[in-house]
Order: sequence, then C-alpha cells, then structure tokens
Amino acid sequence: MTKLRTLALVVLIASALAAVLAGDAVTVGLRAPERASAPANFVEIKWPFPRDQWGDGRAFRCAATTCGVEVNLYLRPKIGFCNCDTGVADEAELDRVGDLELFSQKFFGLTHGDDIRVGWMKGLSRVYQVDIPYAQPRPILAMAFSNECDVMVATVIAPLDQLPNAERHVLAFLNGEPMLKWARAQFGL
Repeated sequence: MTKLRTLALVVLIASALAAVLAGDAVTVGLRAPERASAPANFVEIKWPFPRDQWGDGRAFRCAATTCGVEVNLYLRPKIGFCNCDTGVADEAELDRVGDLELFSQKFFGLTHGDDIRVGWMKGLSRVYQVDIPYAQPRPILAMAFSNECDVMVATVIAPLDQLPNAERHVLAFLNGEPMLKWARAQFGL
C-alpha cells in the first residue's frame, strides 16, 4: 500500500508541476493573478516608441485566440490638445490629434470617420493608409475621444479585413471600468 501511495503522490506532484509550467494555475488550485488594468483578452506590453512631447503611453496586445487575429493597441492622453468647443468632431481634428506620426508623417484616410463612444467621451475612428519608411504601407485604425480640451488617442494595428472586428474588441476593452478609471485619472477627474 505504501508503494501505491508514493506513486499517487509522485503523479499528483508531477501533474501539479506540469500545470504550473504550462501556465495553468487553475489546474493546481491556484488563482491566476488578475491585472487591474486590463481584461483577460488584452495584455499590457512595453510602450515601443521613443518618448516625444506627449510622453509614453500604454501598449496592449490581444492574441488571435481571443480577438480572432492579433491586435496591437497603443493608447495615450494628450492633455490640452483637443478642440475645447467641439472635441473630436471631424476628420480634420482626428488627423491632427491622432498618433499616426508614431509610424510615419505620410498617411491618408481610407474611410470616413465613424462616431465612437468611450464611457462619457465622444470621438471618431477612421482607417488610414500609413506609408511607413523602409516597410510596406499598412492600414492603421486611429481613434480619438475627448473630455473637454483633453483627448485620449488610440492606435490599432490589425490586418485591414479584420479592423472592424479589432475595433469592436478595442472599444469593449476601453469601455471596461479599469480603463475608464485610468482615463479619469489621466484627465484629473
């Protein structure tokens, strides 16, 4: 009977170790750590761009297994940079406040601007063709939504045919309470 118990204990320990190594903490009865800043389908990654006058932002990635295709999201506030009277109400304002310059100075709109809402804020989203130096041009979705004179800009990278689906995932993420709480803190609310 002792050999049987020892074998069972070895199998149990080996299973627990394999689960931990596989990243499946739930299998061994441990609760996976929750990130206060992002729902499970978006994982925060390092901001990949050089620092400019607007500072670093936050970067997130959603895996193809949850978003249908890999989606990269770059997000940052621009305090005092929005039209205080109308917010992001037209394509010219979106062109001006968006973060497409992180990729290139050369871009043009492929679609018209669509109205979006993030929490209490209104804004626009639009797909652009961005001519990236030393690389193939690529489609990028720019989003901007404002709180009075302050604006939050989001830049979304995904394949052109998947951008509408990516936008739905990004808007759901941005409308989650952790991101709305972060936006309020950035705007001093």
